Amino acid sequence: MAYTLRILAFAGSIRRDSFNKKLLGVAVAGARTAGAKVTVLDLKELPLPLYDGDLEAESGLPENAKKLKALMKGHEGFLIAAPEYNSSISGVLKNAIDWASRAEPGEAPLACFTDKAAALLSASPGALAGLRGLATLRSILHNIGVHVLPTQLGIPRAHEAFDAEGGLKDPKQQAKAEQIGAALAEFLRRHRG
Repeated sequence: MAYTLRILAFAGSIRRDSFNKKLLGVAVAGARTAGAKVTVLDLKELPLPLYDGDLEAESGLPENAKKLKALMKGHEGFLIAAPEYNSSISGVLKNAIDWASRAEPGEAPLACFTDKAAALLSASPGALAGLRGLATLRSILHNIGVHVLPTQLGIPRAHEAFDAEGGLKDPKQQAKAEQIGAALAEFLRRHRG
């Protein structure tokens, strides 16, 4: 039976017309073309309270945190498009990571993250393309056991970068975004297959 590469793709933004959701779509196409089965998750579909240790102690993990963890455990790789908020990552993305990092009884610490692989992208209206946020995200993921691919992509002036269908107007940027998705699939094939 052939090995199926499974990638969970999500953006760190919940805004409907998010540039990062558009960029994620381009990278997802590249991963699928490279043979991966990709599940696209909108974090807006799994709303979570702000992480609160007292809430966790009193009630355990919220149901949506359990659903997020189950999705993450069921995939070997993560394709993440992360907006930059105030030179860092979005609160939505950090909160999702914080809840997913919490172990349930009998579960290994960081079970959702250990030995997984991730590829990172960002789109920003600014000239720095969200790269400061990606540096923060890379550090967080590395510290919780995720293998983060060295190649990443930032799209500057994102408000001008996408066409009406959600693709990138610049063919070179389009190809690079697709290649990020394909590179994650290839990494997983080499290291997991």
